Amino acid sequence: MRTGELARQSGVSVRSIRYYKEQGLLHPERLPSGYRVFTADDVVAVQRIQSLLAAGLSTQKIERVLPCLRLHDGLGLTCPDLLSTLVAERDGMLQRIDALRASVDALESVISASPHR
Repeated sequence: MRTGELARQSGVSVRSIRYYKEQGLLHPERLPSGYRVFTADDVVAVQRIQSLLAAGLSTQKIERVLPCLRLHDGLGLTCPDLLSTLVAERDGMLQRIDALRASVDALESVISASPHR
């Protein structure tokens, strides 16, 4: 399938497909005509890329993680060396969430103390 069909089947824009290709996340076959051809596996890969982006991973980290997911039917890892990287990523996200909650609490205190409330 070509880029437009992959975009339709995976529910993302053609621009996103091109970006994922540029970032090394997709590796389509190139025909002699110059067209890129994707497979049904690429539909699954795009959906996984979307899930990992939504989880807060950068495309650089996704590039490392994605090959480990392609070998597996679910979102489990087949590359145990990446587990510590993902645990550290999760822990960093949790720290940022805690910092944001503290900021929200501080802002709430300022709002509550406002006489114009």
